Amino acid sequence: MSYTNVIVEKQDHIGLITLNKPAEMNLFDVPFARELNDALVEMDKDPEVRVVIIQAAGKHFSTGIAVAEFKNKTNKEHREFIRLMDEHNHTIARMKKPVIASVKGYALANGAGLVFACDLAVAAEDAKIGTTAINVGLICTGPAVPLARSVGRKKLLEMVLTGDMISATEAERLGIVNKVVPPDQLEQATMEMAGKLAAKSPLALQIGKTALYAMQDVPYHQSIDFLSEFFAALCSTEDAEEGVRAFLEKRKPEWKER
Repeated sequence: MSYTNVIVEKQDHIGLITLNKPAEMNLFDVPFARELNDALVEMDKDPEVRVVIIQAAGKHFSTGIAVAEFKNKTNKEHREFIRLMDEHNHTIARMKKPVIASVKGYALANGAGLVFACDLAVAAEDAKIGTTAINVGLICTGPAVPLARSVGRKKLLEMVLTGDMISATEAERLGIVNKVVPPDQLEQATMEMAGKLAAKSPLALQIGKTALYAMQDVPYHQSIDFLSEFFAALCSTEDAEEGVRAFLEKRKPEWKER
């Protein structure tokens, strides 16, 4: 598939999606959102890809939706437009493969939402993250959904209702990002995290991610039983047998492509 707004590459079982509108600070518009979603779906279907990284060209990860996009639309058009702007929240959660955000500069509004939606995130020390739509009379309802799965209710309300930006260090403390590194180490640190995951059983990664997302909508005791079923199913697979055999034989496992 041909892309203009994103760059799609593969490297050692790692899929790389680069947001490619640096002159516009990687603002979301219709073509950008469609290409991002198409690229994510393509990566999820590619048997050579085990982990996906979303990174950005230019100084900033993404500063959200282009404000001009909100002008001169009917209610129906707004609903269709916002549904597309929110689509990555569905896509990433439904993907079988882990998705890592590599965050630099500003990640604001829908750009912040993209970070929240990713399964993992590595951020540069000087990155700033904020649900800033409130500052232009809008509100970050889409980003609020994955954010609510990472922070408590009071912090969720504070971030969405004030629109204040937080530092990468604060984001790490809140559980929004996993690791904070100096700016010149961002790419290396993100690739190291992706490489660590790519070395695991592809099937175990897929079952694990699917199960962990599914349990969020299930009560506690049902979650335990629900995930036990996933684990039991995994134990009967070739990957599990190979992993156990390799451990006992003191060698690296040889995973099959999925």
